[in-house]
Amino acid sequence: MQVTRSIPRKLSACRLIHNHHILRSSGPAGRTTSFGFRTVPEESKESLVKGVFDSVASKYDLMNDASSLGVHRLWKDSFVDTLKPGRKGPLRCIDVAGGTGDIALRILDHARENYADRETTVDIVDINAQMLKEGFMRFKKTMYHNTPQVSFHEANAQELTASQFKNDSYDLYTIAFGIRNCTSVPAVLSEAYRVLKPGATFACLEFSKVNNSLLSTLYDQYSFTVIPLLGTILAGDRNSYQYLVESIRKFPSQPDFAQMIRDAGFSTGGDFDGGAWTELWGGIASIHTGVKI
Repeated sequence: MQVTRSIPRKLSACRLIHNHHILRSSGPAGRTTSFGFRTVPEESKESLVKGVFDSVASKYDLMNDASSLGVHRLWKDSFVDTLKPGRKGPLRCIDVAGGTGDIALRILDHARENYADRETTVDIVDINAQMLKEGFMRFKKTMYHNTPQVSFHEANAQELTASQFKNDSYDLYTIAFGIRNCTSVPAVLSEAYRVLKPGATFACLEFSKVNNSLLSTLYDQYSFTVIPLLGTILAGDRNSYQYLVESIRKFPSQPDFAQMIRDAGFSTGGDFDGGAWTELWGGIASIHTGVKI
């Protein structure tokens, strides 16, 4: 199991939040972007998001369990079960903003347990070294440690090094709870399209918009009251978890994000639940997929 570093200077960075992850982008002078509910210069977002994940890395899993009552584990299980890695033979996968390794581990376990596949591989990519450290420690406790099936790469999701992450080289690209923290979502999608083989799948698990008004009200009350409080109690960091909650509200709606995926060149289903995306728990989270054509 190898760990590599591949981060071009002055380029962007993406990481997952909830879980996993962060991106940066040095845009033209004067351009701004959102950091939660704040508007900040594009060139500032990278360091701000990095600060969030440096702060929460060691308590990331604990806080995810507490803030979601463990439901994030069910969502991740559904995400990987939907993709069925290993069903059609071994895959070469890339999991971006995946530093803690929980999606990669599910991919490898699913392929092994359901299809006796021990040849599927996952390259775990994250901009944040602290999150990668947590993932590396997780994999040291598994059968995949020191095998060719998993590798860790500190790299920039918006500008993956072409010599290392080659064109048309992966069968599956996953990103879970990370893309909303990126400065430029289109840049991430463009890189995903570049590194995937024709016919390969892009899959994103991300928080989304709740359309039921009652559920939306209850969810907002829980998110803005309970989650920052848990951040204070369990991690000593209210501000980081306040940002995570705010970043969810700033992410595009399901139809808007589906259109962004199509704009990057992917083919998707129709703009409805069960088409371009599948909603989980009333739209609190959604699974988006696209196929490179």
